[in-house]
Amino acid sequence: MSHSLTSLIEQRTSANHFDPTHVMSDEEIQHIIHLTTLSPTSFNFQNWKFIAVRSAEAKARLSAVAFGQPKVTDAAVTFIVIGTLQPQQHMADIMKLSVDAGVIPQAQVDAWLPMAAHFYGDNAQMQRDEAIRSGALAAMTLMLVAQDKGLVSGPMIGFDPAGVTREFALGANDIPVMLISVGRAAPGNWAHKVRKPQSEVLQFA
Repeated sequence: MSHSLTSLIEQRTSANHFDPTHVMSDEEIQHIIHLTTLSPTSFNFQNWKFIAVRSAEAKARLSAVAFGQPKVTDAAVTFIVIGTLQPQQHMADIMKLSVDAGVIPQAQVDAWLPMAAHFYGDNAQMQRDEAIRSGALAAMTLMLVAQDKGLVSGPMIGFDPAGVTREFALGANDIPVMLISVGRAAPGNWAHKVRKPQSEVLQFA
């Protein structure tokens, strides 16, 4: 199934009601994440991880730290979108893949490495901001990919970050950015809520 980008954006809405009988295969989930990870990141850090919560046991654990929201247990899968700190530490290894593939010359990477170390090395706030930015960019891609597959999605910030970290054994450098439930729609979801007029959000300079 494939749609124009315009129609995907116009049709996408944040869903709260999911068909609890719907199941997604490993291959379907892997394809969604493959496309999601084509999202941009600063310095190509790829400073993100994803946990696909789909077993009944894992859904129960996530629900307990997400205020019992029904979509966590009803949706086929709920993704935990994770941003990672200290991304500059892994940059050389990540960029080597692109150098070896002939995408970027080594000289360019050699110029970027000290820049990244300077921007992020001793700046905890910048690292956290970048983790949230990267996770948010990936999350939007994930939701559009789901929409393209005829599914619906519901992003959530209603969860206990410390609880998610504990229940899913996140590392010290892992920040849970948001949860995104994905699955087949059930009746009761709203259409797009009305947006502000452009006069309030756009200006030309």
